[in-house]
Amino acid sequence: MTENTLPHDHGTIKDMDEFNRLLSSTKGFDNVSRALAQMADGTRMRIFWLLCHYEGCVINISAIMGMSSPAVSHHLRSLKQSGLIESRREGKEVYYKAVDSTEVRYLHHMIEDLMEITCPKA
Repeated sequence: MTENTLPHDHGTIKDMDEFNRLLSSTKGFDNVSRALAQMADGTRMRIFWLLCHYEGCVINISAIMGMSSPAVSHHLRSLKQSGLIESRREGKEVYYKAVDSTEVRYLHHMIEDLMEITCPKA
């Protein structure tokens, strides 16, 4: 365990090497940052939250959101590229839903906890 001195004395970090090791691996921080960046847009967050509870096509999502299909498609593309939602094709129709992952569950619960809302009854 090393005790390094920092430029400003605001207390000491007992194991600077451990902090350096944890902070040097940026992949995890970058992944979390990308997911949170998606939630920085209120409309995208609402679509994401909807897709945590519902699998739907662009037309139905547009109707629920009160938005145009092209606008919804734009947000869906961004959410899909970030790995938060997935799609499946059934004939000519494409259905979207939230990915079943730990990251998605954390974001889903974070939204509900911060907004003090709960999942709608099925």
